[in-house]
Amino acid sequence: MALSPERIRENLARVREDVGPDVRVVVATKYVSADDLGALADAGVETVGENRLQDLQAKHARWGDAFAWHFIGHLQSRKARDVAGLVELVHSLDSLSAARRLTVPALVEVNLSGEATKSGVAPEALDAFLVAAREAGVDVRGLMTMPPLAADPEDSRPFFRRLRELADARELAELSMGTSQDYRVAAEEGATIVRVGSVLFGR
Repeated sequence: MALSPERIRENLARVREDVGPDVRVVVATKYVSADDLGALADAGVETVGENRLQDLQAKHARWGDAFAWHFIGHLQSRKARDVAGLVELVHSLDSLSAARRLTVPALVEVNLSGEATKSGVAPEALDAFLVAAREAGVDVRGLMTMPPLAADPEDSRPFFRRLRELADARELAELSMGTSQDYRVAAEEGATIVRVGSVLFGR
């Protein structure tokens, strides 16, 4: 079923009202086809976030001028240079090998839950990583995290609060946190960027 620009526009307006004017809404397009990106453009979406280089390349080739592009998936070092050529911001830097290939600003992903299945730098390793990434030439703008999957958005609050504390202590301005299920809580805890998808598409 094709996406409805009208529905997306209504849902996007609701999200923007929820988070306020100072929070940037990045629309996650992992499950949106290249054909359906036109509906996002018609709905007034300004920034999209892609998870995989191959999809980013295909979608950017067709819709490059329609949006600002972010990379929000796991960043593999061998693909970092290609990703950097297509986006204005990477949300998920967590390796120095990728840092050495990046030519765009980035957020450092922090693994606050300690889950082995999650990417990200451990909090206790953050300071050393920030120093090394900057020495590699990366313009580190802030931090990103993915809390454990939970049915209750309130369960995400301690992780968002911790990320804000880490950023504040290091004078980092940007905080990418919160997805469709918990973006309101993220905004309350200081997010400057939220990454939403299903809440816009009605799925």
